[in-house]
Amino acid sequence: MTQPRRGRPGHDQAAVLQTAIDLFNRHGYEGTSMGDLAAALGVTKAAIYHHVPGKEHLLAQALDEALDELDALVTAAASAPGTAYERLRAVVRGAVDVLVAHQPAVTLLLRVRGNSPVELDALRRRREVDARLADLVRAAAAEGSVRADLDPELVSRLVFGTVNSLVEWHRPGGELTPDALADAVTTVVFDGLHAGAGPEL
Repeated sequence: MTQPRRGRPGHDQAAVLQTAIDLFNRHGYEGTSMGDLAAALGVTKAAIYHHVPGKEHLLAQALDEALDELDALVTAAASAPGTAYERLRAVVRGAVDVLVAHQPAVTLLLRVRGNSPVELDALRRRREVDARLADLVRAAAAEGSVRADLDPELVSRLVFGTVNSLVEWHRPGGELTPDALADAVTTVVFDGLHAGAGPEL
């Protein structure tokens, strides 16, 4: 594995990336310059270019951070043991874990509108993840473990929409632990809110 290069200020590539993600989220990608990033890090622009070739490269890295684990999660579920329902439930729980662990990068991903080749590629990858989740919903319906009267693509969008909505209000380090959050989301998605409903046995 290639070791991150270190510049004179002592910031490695990971620190540069996380600062860039924070600025992109606060000011927008277009509204953030490499000069802004240098100022936030307390270094010169020349020092930033020691780590990365440009702003678009940082955006690509940030979106990859959000997408790579989601992609791996859904891909692994396709061949994992267990029923389609069990694998679907595990994917939803895992998606919550990914969001919590990478919330700034996921927040940035959800704001992408396709204004550049990098953003268009990220949107393509999101559609592929949605399509594979829909396949899992379809398989669970075929085995009779979830309702078959709802469009799988719609279900996929609604489920991921529920998970993605966490970026609007979840605050890392709060009283709600990641496990409790994942429990709540999977319970609502799969068991509903009806008082007579209970967790899967």
